[in-house]
Amino acid sequence: MDTPEELRYSSDHEWVRIEHSLAHIGITDFAQDALGDVVYVELPEVGLVVAANSAFAEIESTKSVSDVFAPISGEVTEVNGALEDRPELVNEDPYGEGWICVIKPSAESELDQLMDANSYETFVLAENKEE
Repeated sequence: MDTPEELRYSSDHEWVRIEHSLAHIGITDFAQDALGDVVYVELPEVGLVVAANSAFAEIESTKSVSDVFAPISGEVTEVNGALEDRPELVNEDPYGEGWICVIKPSAESELDQLMDANSYETFVLAENKEE
C-alpha cells in the first residue's frame, strides 16, 4: 500500500494535498485497490460548497458504486476532467493524475483532524483485522 508522507488522510480513505492554500483531493491507493477497476467517476460541480464528511462525488467500479466523501469543508474550485474519458487514472495513479477535485478550504482547522501517513496505515491495518 502506497501512502505518501506529505498527504493527510481521512477515515473514508480520501487524501488531501495542500498546495497554495488549496486542497487537492483523491482516493487512496488502498481505496482504489479495494474498489477494483474504476469504470466511471461522477465529479462534483465547480462551485459546489461541501461539508466535511459529506458525499460529493461517486466512483463506479466493476465491483460496486462508492461515494467519495469530502475530507474537509469548502468550495470545489476545479475538477479533474481527464477522469471523464479515462476513469482508470484513479487506479493507475491515485496520488497523481487520478486526483478528483480541488477544494478551497473554509475551515483550515479541519486539516488537523485528518491522519498523517503513519496514522492512516495503522488505521487501515486495524480496520482490516476487524473484518
